[in-house]
Amino acid sequence: MTVNTGGSSMKAGKPDWLWTLTAIVLVAIIAIGGANIWAKLTPGNLIEISLTSELALSGSVFVGGAVNNPGFYPMRSEDSIETLVQAAGGLTGSANSSQFNLYVATVTEEQGPQKVDINRAAARLLQTLPGIGETLAQRIIDYRQQNGLFLNTRELLKVTGIGAATYEKIEPLIAVAE
Repeated sequence: MTVNTGGSSMKAGKPDWLWTLTAIVLVAIIAIGGANIWAKLTPGNLIEISLTSELALSGSVFVGGAVNNPGFYPMRSEDSIETLVQAAGGLTGSANSSQFNLYVATVTEEQGPQKVDINRAAARLLQTLPGIGETLAQRIIDYRQQNGLFLNTRELLKVTGIGAATYEKIEPLIAVAE
């Protein structure tokens, strides 16, 4: 039996070798293309951001949103996002830790005044205050843990090692949150 296919003939039940080869090539192309698309769409692939030249970042950065103590923090080039969030007292319970916003200020923008909340500040933030080093920062935290939250900033004078001179230097820079 012969089937007429519009000018070429082919015997029923025996496909032409050219059509077979074409079908195999098309199936292979579709399979390879589908695999490539699937690999790119599969969640869990990490995105790596790399810079062609290393930037020497330093200065201060505003950490805000769902952190315990939002404000401006000193930043060094080796600081990570986690380091900066910890400097801001860590994330609050309502934080979405999978989403962060980065804002780079223009040269003409100025930082607003910021005070350090001595009831929430981590040691690293306390150490940014003039005259407060690692030891005094830890004493402030220890005092806070033993006696409860500070009721006012003058209560810092009860912390061993903080006298009137140190208090006068840091008084305009500190606050007690309500």
